[in-house]
Parts: sequence; structure tokens; C-alpha cells
Amino acid sequence: MTNYFDEPVAARYDQDTEEHFAPEHLERESEFLAGLAAPGNRALEFAIGTGRIAVPLARRGVEVAGIELSEPMARRLRAKPEGAAMDVVIGDMTTGRVDGSFDLVYLVFNTINNVTTQEGQVAVFANAARHLRPGGRFVIEVGVPDFPDVPRGQRFTVFDHGEQHVGIDEWDALTQQFWSHHYQREPDGRYRRTSAPFRYAWPAELDLMARMAGLQLVERWADWDRSEFTASSRRHVSVWQTAS
Repeated sequence: MTNYFDEPVAARYDQDTEEHFAPEHLERESEFLAGLAAPGNRALEFAIGTGRIAVPLARRGVEVAGIELSEPMARRLRAKPEGAAMDVVIGDMTTGRVDGSFDLVYLVFNTINNVTTQEGQVAVFANAARHLRPGGRFVIEVGVPDFPDVPRGQRFTVFDHGEQHVGIDEWDALTQQFWSHHYQREPDGRYRRTSAPFRYAWPAELDLMARMAGLQLVERWADWDRSEFTASSRRHVSVWQTAS
């Protein structure tokens, strides 16, 4: 995997104002996860980052460890009181290994999409299963693929066009890959481009990956509040379990 969360991104990551960083969202998410890994039990976060959810989960009494590709992100986690004692391995979540076994492994905030091949996403499930105790659970939160209404074969859609920012999505239906291109206006008037690749996967495809890893779907919700997952849901929180 390529690390797109370098020092400049890590430096401003905790300042994000997106919904997933709001206190009320973190409360719901950490409560849901703590219900699957009771206080005193162990949870492993793939792509633990700066501890956006690991820190509030640890405050609920869960022992949290992590795998993180970006050293700058992990460094900021370790600087936090709750993060200093966390066992964090720098590595790829498809192959990285943390000692011991866990009651819960989780991968949230669309991060499964950062693995840009089907083979890699299958490896994520297999790696989660390797870390789980019998009866342990693997949780993924990710958006449901949402295609714009564009002519067949068109690959580019503009999702934002302003004076300070232009955003363009690029789609490839053959590989299920997509790229998010951002052109941000700098103080000198020039535009700085950043691009990142992703791979989308339907819920049914993720279920098949889980079955290949020996995991069985036990819950699927539209959000962390356990609202019903329907055909119109924009994202899902799915829970798979190992055999007891």
C-alpha cells in the first residue's frame, strides 16, 4: 500500500470538521464498538491513525492496539496520554501482525477503500481473522457505492467547483477503482493538486470476502446507532464473527 497520510496530512488530521470527528459521532461509534469488546477485553484497529476512535474507545476501558501505515499519524497518537501505552505496529493492514489475539478487530471511516485491489481487500479480511479469538468479531464501516447519473462510459464527474477548490471524481467500472482529484487554490493564486486512489466494494462482495476468511455476517446497520440498513442507505456498519 502507498502511504497518502504523510506529514502534512497528519499535521492537520485532528483539525478536520467532518461529521466523523464530531463528539456526538465519536460517542455513538465508541459505544457500539465497546459493546462488542467489553471493558478489559482487547480490540485491534486497522489503520489506527491518530486515534480518532481508538482514544475514546480506550477511555471506555477497552485495551486498544493498532496497525498503521503512516509513521507521522502514529507519532501523533503516541503523543496523546491514552495513545502512549497502545501497542501500535507500523505496517500494512493486509499483512501487519500484532502479538496476541483479540476479541474485536475494526476498520472504519471508509478505510477498506484505501486498499485498491480485490486481492488486497481479501487479504485484509484474512489478516483480521488471524488476529481474532474464537467468537471474535470484525467490524467495517464503509459507504455504499453511489454512482452519479452520467452517460455510460464517462469516467469523470465534478463534485465541487468553486473559487478555492475544484473536486473531480474519476471512475473505472472494470476494476471498481476510483480516484478523488482535488485542486486547491493557494495564497499565491496557483492551484495545488492532490489525488488519491480507492476501490469500492458492494456489501455482498465484502460478505464473500468474509466467508473466504472463515467469518459469518451477524449484523449490518445503516449507522452506528443501529438504524435499519435498507436499499437507500448511504453506508453500512457490518459485523462478521469467527466460529466459537
